[in-house]
Amino acid sequence: MTQLSVRRWTPKHVARWLKEEGFCDYVDLLCYKHRLDGTSLLALSEYDLRSPPLELKVLGDIKRLMVSIRKLQKQNMDVLEELGLPFDGHSPTGSGGSLDWLCNGDPGRDCDSTDTAPVGEEYHQYTNGKYKQQTRRLDPEYWKTVLSSIYVVFVFGFTSFVMVIVHERVPDMRTYPPLPDIFLDSVPRIPWAFAMAEACGVILCNIWLLVLLLHKHRSILLRRMCSLMGTVFMLRCITMFVTSLSVPGQHLQCSGKMYGDMWAKLQRAVAIWSGFGMTLTGVHTCGDYMFSGHTVVLTLLNFFVTEYTPRSWNFIHTLSWVLNLFGIFFILAAHEHYSIDVFIAFYITTRLFLYYHTLANTRAYQQSRRARIWFPMFSFFECNVNGPVPNEYCWPFSRPAVMRRLIG
Repeated sequence: MTQLSVRRWTPKHVARWLKEEGFCDYVDLLCYKHRLDGTSLLALSEYDLRSPPLELKVLGDIKRLMVSIRKLQKQNMDVLEELGLPFDGHSPTGSGGSLDWLCNGDPGRDCDSTDTAPVGEEYHQYTNGKYKQQTRRLDPEYWKTVLSSIYVVFVFGFTSFVMVIVHERVPDMRTYPPLPDIFLDSVPRIPWAFAMAEACGVILCNIWLLVLLLHKHRSILLRRMCSLMGTVFMLRCITMFVTSLSVPGQHLQCSGKMYGDMWAKLQRAVAIWSGFGMTLTGVHTCGDYMFSGHTVVLTLLNFFVTEYTPRSWNFIHTLSWVLNLFGIFFILAAHEHYSIDVFIAFYITTRLFLYYHTLANTRAYQQSRRARIWFPMFSFFECNVNGPVPNEYCWPFSRPAVMRRLIG
């Protein structure tokens, strides 16, 4: 048998080889039940031994069998090259644990096992045993995107109504003067600064809409933006409702304003909601200081633009960060918010964005029951998104063809 090429081995030859190597217990499973011949034996990996349908349970046998297979592979390097199977003396290893299941019924895998090829997807194996995904279909799941859009619209409406309630409870400036603030006390107020902050936000929003329009996975991006924006603003509703701070500057003509009946409150809330809470649209509010909604929007737009554009787009990334940081500076320079408002808004927004994308990209929440309990909305929106979303672009419309040619 040693003179016969491994490529010509039949299951009987493989059975004889297994017996010679001391693995008689697995002859029936490998050779007669699964019909392993010489070629499939050379292609066998530790991942195959651990995973269905083989699922060997004895760790020592798995390791010893892989040592024998590697020796056989080393003796048949020319055959491996002909078959296109790289060899470097190592073999991909599986987690050996039980498979988790995604909400679409597909088997998942342990996220700590970086060398394991996921089940049911096409991967290319490098010579170091690592795997690179070649084809992966991301389901847009438009119905989930619609739900997330409804969620954020509802939160914005609820935020507008809470702002009306908060305005009624704003502390009287004569009784409660502005609180001490190192930045506000040191930097003189710039009257036009808040309009500039909103202008920075408008420019960032247009950049984000252009990225969203041309991104191939725009449905997933919009769903993530809506879920994050809605969650942060829902938290903002709670913080500004439970604690009313005094106005940050004497220039703000704010006093407790009663809107009468519920209908009047709803009309004012609709006016704030339709104007996006921006002074550029004629909306002026008081009392919503903990924490800064303008900072939340600027920061989220910046992070989404930089996350979902290629790293090589240095100009877009630099411009996005400049608009974000200058927008925050203009908010403070206008004395429209306390420094702590802006700091907390920036911190909460960035942490939530990073936590969300870390969980989504690593699929770590699949292995944690606690994560699924504490983040049910996240688990619902992300359960079918397998890994990081690639930055791929395409023209969203069938026409005009001229524009498709221009953008490649």
